[in-house]
Amino acid sequence: MATFDVFNMKREKVGSIDLADEVFGAEVREHLFYEVVKAQLASKRQGTQCAKNRSAVSGSTKKLYKQKGTGRARHGSIRAPVFVGGGQAHPPRPRDWAYEPPRRIRALALSSALSKFQKEGRLLVIDRFDLAEIKTKQLLVALETLKASQKTLVVDNGGNERLRLSIRNCKEHQFLPPEGVNVYDLLRHDTLILSQQAAKALEERCLKQAAARGGRAGEGSSGAGSATKARRTPSAPGGSS
Repeated sequence: MATFDVFNMKREKVGSIDLADEVFGAEVREHLFYEVVKAQLASKRQGTQCAKNRSAVSGSTKKLYKQKGTGRARHGSIRAPVFVGGGQAHPPRPRDWAYEPPRRIRALALSSALSKFQKEGRLLVIDRFDLAEIKTKQLLVALETLKASQKTLVVDNGGNERLRLSIRNCKEHQFLPPEGVNVYDLLRHDTLILSQQAAKALEERCLKQAAARGGRAGEGSSGAGSATKARRTPSAPGGSS
């Protein structure tokens, strides 16, 4: 278990919290960041590009001129791509660019990103993020007191409406609930601030994913062992002599 200092809104130490090494002290595998971020950005693409081919543009279907005897090229339609106003050859079509890396890769990338913040000293845990009112200026003052005036990702319970509404007008700061934390948003911020409740929720989320991976791996290995044992077991002789 890794021990983190817990601060209040005035950046005064008020306690400590123990978090799992599997989540906040894991090996940083930066090559996984590329795989997961690429998938996230691909999923954000609209995929609405479209152009008309020769069957979709308007124009006559009559043959321009006879096939032979004119000395000109052989054409059958004014809508061919070589003519002005004709259709495009092999035009782009609407498509879905979204895809998902394996669940194990996504879980390891998230743990690596959280561990990267911890190892570089850019992770701050506070007891709770309380604002007296919904005010962006008050939020910026609080972040400056916490020494997090640059790009900051604040993670707290989704029910903290004062925080969510105060931070939404900030261009360089972002609020996310624990269930919405992702690799892309982590890597594009300089500082990560977690409330105690959010830190525990994030830890539980990552450990649950790790437990699910371990359970599936165990089932797979036991199933393979049973199949191998069944293949090696000699069959009983058929009938009595």
